[in-house]
Amino acid sequence: MSKNKQLGAMYVALAVVLALIAPAAQAESPVGRRSFNPARTAVRAPRRAGRPMHGRRPISLRPFSQVAVIGKVGLLGIGVELATPLGRHFNFRAGSNFFHYTDNLTQSGVHYQARLSFTSAEASFDWYPWGRSFHISPGALIYENSSVFAHGEVPGGDSFTVNGTNYVSSPMDPVRGSAQIQLARCAPILTIGWGNPIPRSGRHFSFPFEVGFVYMGDPMVNLNFAGTACNASGQGCEQVTKDSTFQSNVNADRVKLQKDANYARFYPVISIGYSYRF
Repeated sequence: MSKNKQLGAMYVALAVVLALIAPAAQAESPVGRRSFNPARTAVRAPRRAGRPMHGRRPISLRPFSQVAVIGKVGLLGIGVELATPLGRHFNFRAGSNFFHYTDNLTQSGVHYQARLSFTSAEASFDWYPWGRSFHISPGALIYENSSVFAHGEVPGGDSFTVNGTNYVSSPMDPVRGSAQIQLARCAPILTIGWGNPIPRSGRHFSFPFEVGFVYMGDPMVNLNFAGTACNASGQGCEQVTKDSTFQSNVNADRVKLQKDANYARFYPVISIGYSYRF
C-alpha cells in the first residue's frame, strides 16, 4: 500500500473514533450538560399538587364548607354542638346543653325536695389567633325553663325556724313552703380552650377542652309559705299568709338567700368533648 493510502486510512479511522466518543464526552462535561445527582433530583422533585407533605388532603375553609359534630360534658351538663369554619382563623358553633339534678335536704326544720334544671341553647364564635389549637370564644347562652326549685313541708307538730324565730307547724294545717331561684333568660359567655373541631390539618377527630364563665347577673329569688303556724309553745296558731310578723321574717330570709345567690352571677364553665368532622 502506498504511503498516501496509509495516511488516508488513518484519517478515516480517527474520524470514526472521534464520532463515537464525542457524545459521551459531551454528556460528562460540566460545561455541556449538568451532571446527574440523585440526591439533588430527589430534593427538587415537585410535590404532588394539592397534597401536603404529611399525606392528608387539605380541606376547604370557605364559610360553611365543612361541618363537625361535637359531644361534650361539663358544668352546663351534657351538650351537643355543630361547628363550621368561617375562615382560616374563625369557626362558628351552636348547640344545646342539658343538666338535671334532684336532692332532698332539710333547712331550719323544713324538709325540701330540691330540683336543679338547666336547659340551654348556646352559640359561640371561635377565634384562633395563631390558626392552631388555642382559641378565644365569645358567645351567648339562652336558658329555657332553667331554675333552682325546692318544695318543702313541716310535719304537723314539728318545729321550724324562720329568720331566727321558732314556730310549730299546726297538726290540722301543716306548713308548706317553696323556694325558687330564677335565672336570666339570656346571658353572655366567654371561654378559652384548646382543640379545633375543624382541624386545619385535615384530620377528622379532635378533643376540645374549654374553661370560662357565664355572666348571669343577679338571679331572682322567691320564698313562699302556706299553712298554719303556732308560736314556740304551740299556742296562738294563725295562717302564715295572714301573719304580718311571719311574712316579715320570710322576707328577711329571702333577702339572705338573694345575697347568697348573687355570688353565682359568674357561673363557671368547664367542658371536655369529642368531635368528628365529616
